Amino acid sequence: MLTVTVSPKFQVVIPRPVRDNLQIRPGQKMQVVEYEGRIELFPERDIAELRGFLKGINTEFEREEDRV
Repeated sequence: MLTVTVSPKFQVVIPRPVRDNLQIRPGQKMQVVEYEGRIELFPERDIAELRGFLKGINTEFEREEDRV
């Protein structure tokens, strides 16, 4: 587990291994969520990066009549 320090301006530095693994770039926006006493950061992705991420999803299921 990596540890970061909150600066007097309430800033934190995301450790290099995490930045590298998630391909986080300078200036990239992050979604911030407070959940069950913790803070979670989610990197926003360009729409082009999301192309094909649902490939192979199972669409063979029964839908409710008002959702068809």
